[in-house]
Amino acid sequence: MVKDIATARNDFPILSQQINGQPLTYLDNAATTQKPRSVIDALTHYYEFDNANIHRGVYTLAERATEQYEQVRQQVADFIHADRDEIVFTRGTTTSLNWIALGFGAQVLQPGDDIIITVMEHHSNLVPWQQVALQTGANLRYVELTADGELDLAQYRQLLSKKTKIVAFTHVSNVLGTINPVQLMTQLAHEVGAYVVVDGAQAVGHFPVDMTSLDCDFYAFSGHKVYGPTGVGVLYGKREWLKKMNPVEFGGEMINLVQREITDFKAAPEKFEAGTMPIAQVIGLGAALTYIQKIGWSTIETQERRVTAAAYQLLKEIPGVEIYGPEMGPHRSALVTFNLKGVHPHDLATVLDTQGVAVRAGHHCAQPLMQTLGVSATTRASFGLYNQLSDVKRLAAAVRAAKEFFQV
Repeated sequence: MVKDIATARNDFPILSQQINGQPLTYLDNAATTQKPRSVIDALTHYYEFDNANIHRGVYTLAERATEQYEQVRQQVADFIHADRDEIVFTRGTTTSLNWIALGFGAQVLQPGDDIIITVMEHHSNLVPWQQVALQTGANLRYVELTADGELDLAQYRQLLSKKTKIVAFTHVSNVLGTINPVQLMTQLAHEVGAYVVVDGAQAVGHFPVDMTSLDCDFYAFSGHKVYGPTGVGVLYGKREWLKKMNPVEFGGEMINLVQREITDFKAAPEKFEAGTMPIAQVIGLGAALTYIQKIGWSTIETQERRVTAAAYQLLKEIPGVEIYGPEMGPHRSALVTFNLKGVHPHDLATVLDTQGVAVRAGHHCAQPLMQTLGVSATTRASFGLYNQLSDVKRLAAAVRAAKEFFQV
């Protein structure tokens, strides 16, 4: 496996099939990535040879499972340049962001405080803050977009004040592909004493992230968007804030001592990991990170930029296609969201599926952004390390065929 980027597609069993008589062209990586054989094998091996609960038994299987689970915690810490005790395993980005909002945000917010988020947020980084604002009496403030689909940093600076307690924003927009300046936005937020929460779901699988340089207080991402299994995610938090943060789920293994009237919790990260964790999925996540590292970030980034640029250009050349987000360049990640004039995105995606091309159509769990763009839905083609120029050529050909089919 992992000989070079040109043959990476062969490492993903699902991509070898045909859909509606056509080679599968999978372009919905922003929703979930496919899994290489090494990840599938890691899951199978755990269930065949090491299946036991962790942190509890003293027998061999339990000790092997615990060791593998904790090895991945260290691997994740190294992957994002953090410390082991700053890594909490969750069910995914959504869970991580909810825990941060409910366990930390609700604790530090007071009536009249400001929470700054952006209009490009996925609902997972919008609704939790909406709910916490209602509970605490805090105010929710939105950073709007510039005409080119980037955050309005001038407005962001104006919104920041001594009343700002939380700033929460996405590293990469799942609709626009916009790569936000996390380091700058964090620095500005810290200057007014605010805590910074970053949704990294659309970033971690595409380029390296470094908690040391970004300096955000919390960061969240999902295993299934970095070629790992579903059901596992990561919550990074600075040590001092995880110590202050309250768990929002309670049960076994996250405690030192339970008495009839009071419970003493373990230190982070264990105090957040109640009950039986997604052990196999954590081990699969470790295999996925190993796979990424074997290919190498420079190779992945080069390939994805090449494919994204080709898709952007080919779609732009089709009459009636409108593309959303920044121009092709350093501020755009590996996706292209667009509409074909006169055709509903769901209808377009259905026709593309007849050609074996899998894209996402809908509001992408970003309805306030759709309202800002003046549309109800869009079509999104998003790319991974296994996508090649042949995939985007099939995409463009399928869109042209749909245009002819609908006579628009």
